[in-house]
Amino acid sequence: MSKLILFVFLCFTLNLNASYKSEVYSAFISNNMGKWKSAIDRMSASPEKTEDQLLELVNYQYGYIAWCLGNNKSDEARKYLDLARKNLDFLSLNKKNISIVNSYKAAFYGYRMALNKILAPFLGPKILDCARIAVNSDRENPFGYVQLGNIRFYIPAAFGGSKKEALDYYLTALELMEKNENKNTENWNYLSLLTVIAQSYYYINDFQTSVKYLDKILKIEPGYDWVRNELYPKVLKKMKG
Repeated sequence: MSKLILFVFLCFTLNLNASYKSEVYSAFISNNMGKWKSAIDRMSASPEKTEDQLLELVNYQYGYIAWCLGNNKSDEARKYLDLARKNLDFLSLNKKNISIVNSYKAAFYGYRMALNKILAPFLGPKILDCARIAVNSDRENPFGYVQLGNIRFYIPAAFGGSKKEALDYYLTALELMEKNENKNTENWNYLSLLTVIAQSYYYINDFQTSVKYLDKILKIEPGYDWVRNELYPKVLKKMKG
């Protein structure tokens, strides 16, 4: 009987994890952030999470905070950033996740800077240090290259920013991510990276390549509302002059 109970529990846990991934992915492509937030809150409330589950939760928090910042929801961003940083502090105790933990540290320092620009001189070097540690400790971790790309993308040109250099980092991240195609199914991070690449080509006025990546995105996920209804028409309009 005890073996049967254990088997049922394990099956439930696996299905629970799969449902979170599918739920967040569905929220991402439909821009339903209420659904995304609900998944985070329920996952946070789940007791005795494994390290992998905690990393998954931090990833979802990372995405939700970025959306809050992009939609002028600063109080909400602060709330979830505090929760995410506590989870990351716990994960930092285990030295085996140095690369991914430092990737998130770089991102979270960036979020703190976005919430309080006065901290830029203090947090800027920390963002770069953490991103470099992430890449140097694991050259196969695409997320570290995403953070290096974000640094180059968002820093003003006068301070070393470059959309073209950012694109190089994003393309490296994509190459690494596509080495593990089995992990890209219903993966919001993969679609997000492709979107960032398409946008980067748009910003450097290479509209043809931008459209190429947008076509790739919609082939993978025709239901990606924002790309289909907003970004794609915007790029096509610019392309036609």
